[in-house]
Amino acid sequence: MRCPSCMEDDDKVLESRAVRGGAAIRRRRTCLRCGRRFTTYEEIMREDMMVVKRDGRLEEFSRAKLENGIQRSCLKRPVSMRKITAIVDGIIEEMENRYDLEVPAQAIGDAAMRELLRLDEVAYVRYASIYRHFANLEQFVREIRDVRKQGAEQDSAARSARTATEAKSTPEQRQ
Repeated sequence: MRCPSCMEDDDKVLESRAVRGGAAIRRRRTCLRCGRRFTTYEEIMREDMMVVKRDGRLEEFSRAKLENGIQRSCLKRPVSMRKITAIVDGIIEEMENRYDLEVPAQAIGDAAMRELLRLDEVAYVRYASIYRHFANLEQFVREIRDVRKQGAEQDSAARSARTATEAKSTPEQRQ
């Protein structure tokens, strides 16, 4: 591997570890000429996925484009880069498992929105505003109401499940 500083191709691997759920290997290296440390990633090369856009055009899938969109949605939110990477990895894996080489753009967008809704409501609304082409404030308000309604329904379902579990437990278990 060529050193990014001095361009020498003589290096030593210091550490290797599996990342992205075993889909890639991260290697820490040191250049034997200048001593600089750098990181490389190794992963299986898959056939290129093509995205079928809404108008029927085909576009090469871009991990960077998906990751950038999610990052922008999470800007100034308490979301780590590690979580964003995990979401992107999960979406890509899901698309590779569900589709052959052509993936509908809508499937990618829907998966991103589903994951962002679980992660951060503000990031979700930001992403939705671009993905769904919000044209006015009313569309934002409607989406926020839907998110709140879903949250209330989930909270209600969780309370019901806890109540049912508590009702089944014995007095000794409740103490």
